[in-house]
Amino acid sequence: MKPRTAALSVILTLALSILAAPVPSPGQQPGKVYRIGLLGVSTAGYDLDAKNCPITGNPNWQALVAGLRERGYIRGQNLVIECRYTEGREERAPALATELVSLKLDLIVANTTANVRAAKQVTSAIPIVMLGVMNPVERGLVASLAHPGGNVTGLTETASLEIAGKYLQLLKEAVPKVSRVAALSYSGIWFTTPPGPAWSETQTVARAVGVTLHEYEVREPEEFAGAFTAMTKARAEALLVLPHPFIGFHERRIVDLAAQSRLPAMYPFRSSVEAGGLMGYGVNQPDLFRRLGFYVDKIFKGAKPADLPVEQPTKFDLLINGKTAKALGLTIPQSLLIRADEVIQ
Repeated sequence: MKPRTAALSVILTLALSILAAPVPSPGQQPGKVYRIGLLGVSTAGYDLDAKNCPITGNPNWQALVAGLRERGYIRGQNLVIECRYTEGREERAPALATELVSLKLDLIVANTTANVRAAKQVTSAIPIVMLGVMNPVERGLVASLAHPGGNVTGLTETASLEIAGKYLQLLKEAVPKVSRVAALSYSGIWFTTPPGPAWSETQTVARAVGVTLHEYEVREPEEFAGAFTAMTKARAEALLVLPHPFIGFHERRIVDLAAQSRLPAMYPFRSSVEAGGLMGYGVNQPDLFRRLGFYVDKIFKGAKPADLPVEQPTKFDLLINGKTAKALGLTIPQSLLIRADEVIQ
C-alpha cells in the first residue's frame, strides 16, 4: 500500500469510528460517570456480573440497557449500574434499598410496589424511577399521575385494578363452558385483605359471565402444592393467576402444577405463557424497561421527578400457547385467536 493510501485509510477509519460513537445526550455533564441502582425482583436463570447485574439472556435487562444507550448512557463508559434483587421476597427490599442508597447513586430504578416503597422510605433525595406498580396514587407512592410530587415518577402497569376482570373475561372466552374458576394470589392482597376494588370488579365480571370465583392464597413456596390440591377437591375448572412478584418468581412451578391439574390458566406474564401456560394478558415488559431511559435522561438533564408525569400503558398483549391448548384438549375460539398478539405453536 502506498503511504498516501495508508494515511487516507487511517483517516477514514478514525472518521467512521467517530461517527459510530453514540452522541452524548444534550445536558449530560462531559466526563461525568452516572451511577444508577436497580432494585428488582428476580435473577432466576441468569448469570450475574460483579455488580449483580445480568450478563446475557434477560430481555428486560437488555431493553433497559438499550433504552439508556439510545440516549448516550453506556455501561463501562459514562454509566455504572448496581443491581440488587429481592428474589421474590418483599421483606428483603428495605435492606437492599438501604444498601443501594449507601453507594451514593444518582438515581434508583425500582421495580414493583414493595421495592419502590422501600426505596422511597430510605431516601427522599435520590430520584426514583418506578415500574411494575399498579395504582401508585392509591398506594401513596405519588401524589397524582400528572404531578407526582416528591422523588418518585415513572411507569405504571395499569391505572386500575380492573384488569383482573379483563383476565376473567378472556379466560371465559377461551373456555366457554367453565363455571368454577380458582384465583391464585399472593397472601390475598388482590381480593380479600381487605376487600377492595379488584375483588368487587372481578366478582361483577364473574356474575356477568356466569362463573363462581374462589381465591386461593399463598405466601410460601411450600403452599403451592396444597393450593392446587384444594382446587382439585373443589372441582375448579380453570385458573386465574394474579400478578405479584412472588407469583412471577415461582411461575414455572405454577405452570407445572396447572398442567398436572389439567387447569386452563390465565397468567399476567408473557414468560409464563412461554413456559407452557395457556394464556397471558398484560403490558409488554421489555417495552416498559426500554422506556425507562426516557425518564433517566430527563432527570439527568435536570428535570425533577415531582414534575415528570407518570405514564400509563396504552397497549396490552394477549398471548395464547397453542401447544398447551392442544395438550388440554381445548379448541380456542377463532375469534380469540384472531385478536391474539401472538400464538405460540
